Amino acid sequence: MKIGIIGGGKWGLALRKAMMEKNEVYLTSRRKKDVANFVSAEEILENEYLLFVISAQYAREWMEKNFVFSNQKILVASKGIEDSSNQFLGEIFSKFLPKENLAYLSGPSFAVEVLNSLPTAVMISSQNPQLSQTFSSFFPDFIKTYCDDDMVGAEICGAYKNIIAIASGICDGLKLGNNARASLISRGLVEMQRFGLHFEAKEKTFLGLSGAGDLFLTASSPLSRNYRVGFALASGKKLDEILKDLGEVAEGVRTAKAITSLSEKYKIYTPIATEVQNIISGKNPKDSLKDLLKKN
Repeated sequence: MKIGIIGGGKWGLALRKAMMEKNEVYLTSRRKKDVANFVSAEEILENEYLLFVISAQYAREWMEKNFVFSNQKILVASKGIEDSSNQFLGEIFSKFLPKENLAYLSGPSFAVEVLNSLPTAVMISSQNPQLSQTFSSFFPDFIKTYCDDDMVGAEICGAYKNIIAIASGICDGLKLGNNARASLISRGLVEMQRFGLHFEAKEKTFLGLSGAGDLFLTASSPLSRNYRVGFALASGKKLDEILKDLGEVAEGVRTAKAITSLSEKYKIYTPIATEVQNIISGKNPKDSLKDLLKKN
């Protein structure tokens, strides 16, 4: 099968290598990559099946600038919520192609481990079961795929877990211990489920690969960019300096703003996300800790 990948960051290149085991893969990105089958944005759209791996904050911009619909099917592998509009990626993409042509990829999947062909399992979510199965067939044997229809739940999990990962990095940066981190992650799972249920996500999604699986991974390892951001924030570093040193996109930083805005709008109780946003905005992490430990 011919597959086009949009986005040449670490995750895009990891998916490219994985997909090459069974398919003929083409790649496009903002910067030219020295890889086989690198093509223009116009040429990538000639493929019927596409993997979209561009930062959530630039998804709309890319689609508006480049996309012309000719019955393409897109598997969205980006994670985040657009902070300028507070819109989910599903809302953005549905403006450019029918929902039956959309699927969403989630689950525990560090790019470096996929690049090294280490085993994992992921979820492909779509309102179109046939499309989920088709995308599932493209994946290599070292990635086990599951399919469901909860795109909203998968997307919220993928976005929210990055915020909890920042909080977890802060927790470890402050040397608060294993008990504190376990408490934070488990309450983070409860919090993102509460948020997701408001938007009619399915409860079981939060206990599966999309939710608990990806959360436990991202919030407990320095391989996570968002965890590293939190760890650095705990040391008192300025956010601009942290992101410059990181040299990569940490989606949780801008998604935290969108989550807290939506929480305020719909009166959803999200204390961890709120404190992460407060710390990003300059609050002392130790003051946030005191506020989180207060008995309500």
